[in-house]
Amino acid sequence: MAEQNCLVANDWICGEYLRSRSHELTEATVQHIWITGVSVLIGLAVAFPLALLARRGRRFAGPVLGLTTVLYTVPSLAMFSLLLPLFGLSAALVVTGLVLYSLTILVRNILAGLEAVPQEAREAAKGMGYGPARLLWEVELPLALPALMAGLRIATVSTVALTTVGSLVGKGGLGNLIEDALPSFFKAQVLTASVLCVLLAVAADLLLLGVQRLLTPWTRIRTPSAGPGIAKTEAA
Repeated sequence: MAEQNCLVANDWICGEYLRSRSHELTEATVQHIWITGVSVLIGLAVAFPLALLARRGRRFAGPVLGLTTVLYTVPSLAMFSLLLPLFGLSAALVVTGLVLYSLTILVRNILAGLEAVPQEAREAAKGMGYGPARLLWEVELPLALPALMAGLRIATVSTVALTTVGSLVGKGGLGNLIEDALPSFFKAQVLTASVLCVLLAVAADLLLLGVQRLLTPWTRIRTPSAGPGIAKTEAA
């Protein structure tokens, strides 16, 4: 009875809210994950060729990095307003805005990773007959993966947070629940949706961290244990 009364009392923590609104929470969470995932994947697909273009020299790096930085500084409300004539009140509007925001992080990290590839590795690959495309995919890109994955993790967590802004057009996933609850100050809904956003960000970061560790096993630091051989050396 007390749990049912928590809705009437407008408590922050309310088990009855979770039970009665589980379908609504599931739909909002699924929409949030879908918008975030699509935005990050498209952002990565757009950022990669931009990073390759920027690597060709200062003549290209300046405009590419400058443009992506400027896009990131545009307030979300202004960004969605500028895109509204093109996409209308749709999920495409939110996804496009999130893709543009992700570019500054992804382009810079991909570029940093590629530039950090040792020149000796490039020269060795060229000496073995690797062409530009094979050099990129089989040598440079694998060595650039740590920086690329770090940027992808940051961009993903940032996108999880920014997706809530899509509630301005009714496509904000969990942000929709937060916006709907604020006028009446529905505490349980505000808290639950906010906590789910945080959990999504943490889960996405941990998932990508696991993928990064699987793809880059050489980056794991291994501390040698002090075995009998070391003990004998010290004794000597």
